[in-house]
Amino acid sequence: MKAAGIDFGTSNSSVGFLPNGIPTLVDFGGDGCSVPSAIFYPSESGQVSFGKQAVSHYAQDVDGRLLRSLKSVLGSSLMSEKTTIRNRRVAFSDIIQDFFGYLKLSLAEHGSSDIDSVVVGRPVHFVDDDIERDKSAEDQLRSITENAGFKHVEFQLEPIAAALSYESTLRDEQLALVVDIGGGTADFTVIRLSPDRHQQTDRVRDVLSTVGVHIGGTDFDRLLSLQSLMPLFGMGTGIKNSTRLVPQSAYHDLATWHRIPLLYNQATVNTIRQIQLEASEPVKLQNLLDVVEGRHGHAVAKAVETAKIELSNLIQAQCKLNCLPSIPATSFARDDFEQAIDAALEQLIACVRQGLDSAAVNQNAITSVFYTGGSSSIPVLQRRISELFTGAQQVRGDIFGSVGLGLTIDAGQRFA
Repeated sequence: MKAAGIDFGTSNSSVGFLPNGIPTLVDFGGDGCSVPSAIFYPSESGQVSFGKQAVSHYAQDVDGRLLRSLKSVLGSSLMSEKTTIRNRRVAFSDIIQDFFGYLKLSLAEHGSSDIDSVVVGRPVHFVDDDIERDKSAEDQLRSITENAGFKHVEFQLEPIAAALSYESTLRDEQLALVVDIGGGTADFTVIRLSPDRHQQTDRVRDVLSTVGVHIGGTDFDRLLSLQSLMPLFGMGTGIKNSTRLVPQSAYHDLATWHRIPLLYNQATVNTIRQIQLEASEPVKLQNLLDVVEGRHGHAVAKAVETAKIELSNLIQAQCKLNCLPSIPATSFARDDFEQAIDAALEQLIACVRQGLDSAAVNQNAITSVFYTGGSSSIPVLQRRISELFTGAQQVRGDIFGSVGLGLTIDAGQRFA
């Protein structure tokens, strides 16, 4: 069957196809069945790298530009802007299209070069509380997908795709809550699932509610970075002979994956140098200047992300900034991380309750909670959700592959 499913994620992406009608995820080799949504443009050659290779080239100090979390740009003002790559201005839409071209090429390498029909995943909301911008984000993604070579493009909500993947494993009927929390968004779906329903193409009546909010793993990275790391770069530092603090905009950009490239310009360097002259702790501002001038922003963000992931299994993790020898390894405690993301967790729990209200379902009626998406593995998040559904089975799915597999199942039904 000449159809595919694409899960374009903020942090990781996957692609599925249907050899002999069997939903199968593409194996990206060293990346496995999911690939980091990362692109690296080296300065000295035209060879673009993707996924872990892109991150590796950046970590090896190869001269060039690394871009990550590009999904977060959809529907934002950045989509109308350009960034400098190899001394020329490039639109963010063209960069995302390069990544989609890579995903299509990966299908061709698995013997599926003639696939022209695809179901692409999308969050419940690309943009919260803005219908026009949300529609614009989907339109942008449709255009990018078509320009990458797909003629027939359909969309499916990511949590529903995850539900289809989970449903393929069931032997009895379930009233499930699907918890899909990835790098950029959190989506929750209340849905009826069963082996018999799995054979149906029209599932509208089975979806009782679908809600979402623009909170995900990159937000947790940002909150942890702002609380525990940015003070080392001068955030919270005072101005000499004043009650004022140094401006915070650069720190928020440095802590936010898709905004890091905006720091790399002479105007930002000049601003930091001016602030340094007035700061009560100029050494810390020098650390910030070293990051911007050395273009180490993504390395800093990666160190924070790595520590965050380790905190899912450890009560304490080291954040090592190998790119900045002047700054010693900083210890992050799980308690501090949980405190940093507490307000975001409250928003997520409120969203779950909204989903139950929209479905007109009591929390005790939920028989299973299915978790997918990398950020759904955070212990405090799982604990907070499981406390709402004490009688439900807690099911951990393939955190990076469930949505892609579900989209492929959907593609097989739509384009049969």
